[in-house]
Amino acid sequence: MNGFRQRMTRFMYGRYGNDQLSRVFLGLAMVCLIVNLFTDLAVFYVAGLLLLIYSMYRSFSKDISKMSAQNQKYLNWRYRRIAKYNSTKKRLAQRKEYRFYTCPGCTQKVRVPRGRGKIAITCPKCRAEFIKKS
Repeated sequence: MNGFRQRMTRFMYGRYGNDQLSRVFLGLAMVCLIVNLFTDLAVFYVAGLLLLIYSMYRSFSKDISKMSAQNQKYLNWRYRRIAKYNSTKKRLAQRKEYRFYTCPGCTQKVRVPRGRGKIAITCPKCRAEFIKKS
């Protein structure tokens, strides 16, 4: 068993290996193949195999810069989605106590307390002043 591990280590030397994007493709491939077990649609089987092959290609690739650039692009996309979700969740939790307005000058989100009537809101970013009902 030790000889196999050494051969695999030597084989993988200089190769990209697994990253988050490869794991996502592998997970999607498994989902497609499991769905194929319950439905007899060849589309899921073919999609699962293609995703599996692409995941393996990424893992064994020696073009490290290209693969890491793709992974970084995926991680940036994922971060933006998670940040937007967390921001929306936070605003929804605060909507009973605060109103959220968008500054007409710079599109900055401004939070003001509810129940104060008509107020003049000053944007903290661009110092533009606008009047809204809270």
